[in-house]
Amino acid sequence: MKNILEAPFIKEVMLLTDVMYKFGWHERNSGNLSYLLKEEEITEYLNLNEVKRNIPIAFDGKALAGKYFLVTGTGKFFKNVIHDPADVLGILKVTAEGNSVDLLWGYENGAAPTSELPAHLMSHISRLSVDPENRVVYHCHATNLLAMSFSCELDERSFTRILWKMCTESLVVFPEGVGILPWLMPGTNEIGEATAEKMKEYRLIVWPHHGLYAAGKDLEECFGLVETAEKSATVYTLVQSQGGIRQEITDEQLSNLGKRFSVTPRAGYLNI
Repeated sequence: MKNILEAPFIKEVMLLTDVMYKFGWHERNSGNLSYLLKEEEITEYLNLNEVKRNIPIAFDGKALAGKYFLVTGTGKFFKNVIHDPADVLGILKVTAEGNSVDLLWGYENGAAPTSELPAHLMSHISRLSVDPENRVVYHCHATNLLAMSFSCELDERSFTRILWKMCTESLVVFPEGVGILPWLMPGTNEIGEATAEKMKEYRLIVWPHHGLYAAGKDLEECFGLVETAEKSATVYTLVQSQGGIRQEITDEQLSNLGKRFSVTPRAGYLNI
């Protein structure tokens, strides 16, 4: 078998979790991610019949039976992935019954998957039903988007419009806008179900006063999505500190931007 630490998906996660931590989105053990892996990606690195242990999950995951996921562990720090990936990460296979996962690699010191695993699996089911290429679900505490959930109206249209107007590329990157949930208790199936429902329409979901969830075809795309929205939120924060908005990207300009880059802004969000 090849050294799994040389696998492209492990290298990608090691690199980008380090960048995400340095951006300030993952204080202590905050944040988590799950990456749907293709069987052919991992067969040269792991014996798929060698199960280290079985871990029950409080969720009916039959819809994902037989699928493999790279998942961060509960209580683990993003800053440590680059130093000790086998401690922080685990590769899991959802069992046929859907009520547990088999650990194939990782969690070397007895760890378990993130407590948000049900929310991740529910979101994977939703995103795969919309776009089979979406393989990553990612949760972080992006600072300025989190701050906006305290200072801005928690209305998806108005929140999205602020972000679109703060940075020209934002509409191009997330033309469907940003979804917003009410405050819900983290680590519960309730917040998982609500997030998954929103994931049918959005790739970026704000959890007010907590953080956000994002989805994409790989971790780099997910990171780029959050990075772009967070940049817009940062600009908004700076603009407010400088005395507020005096001029902005107009709705007509946003419409033309969508046409130029062949994306369709969410219906009803532009005043044209």
